[in-house]
Amino acid sequence: MKRTTGRLANDAWESLLTAHAVMMKELAAADVWQDVSMREYDVLYTLSKCPEPIRARELTRHVLLSQPALSRMVDRLVERGLVARSTDPTDGRGVRLSLTEAGRDQQRRVGGRHAVDVARLVGDRLDNQELRQLEQLCKKLSSTDQPISIKRGKK
Repeated sequence: MKRTTGRLANDAWESLLTAHAVMMKELAAADVWQDVSMREYDVLYTLSKCPEPIRARELTRHVLLSQPALSRMVDRLVERGLVARSTDPTDGRGVRLSLTEAGRDQQRRVGGRHAVDVARLVGDRLDNQELRQLEQLCKKLSSTDQPISIKRGKK
């Protein structure tokens, strides 16, 4: 039976979402999340990849949280001494976010254990060629070089 491109795309999307859900459940069950939640770790990890403090809206682009939820989480991470706020030097009203030393240490501690779990979870299911192929496909899907609008106009 021949499937159309639209059907293939939807089947691939469903498979991607299912794989993501299964793997996230397995990772959530790991014993590395005592000090920070997976979502908090996502924020710490994202900030750890930034060479300099970033604006909250930049952070919003890279984590799976709405702006209000991210704002509340950042407040909690600041209170716990893991994230620092600083004034944006180019816009005195703006705020930039960065990891504190304690936040960087926390990210490294959790990240090391989490990386082992990810390697085991994904590496045990895919060979090296498949891992490279998965990485290339995901990079292609997440590329913003050629944005495609999915907004529909009124008919």
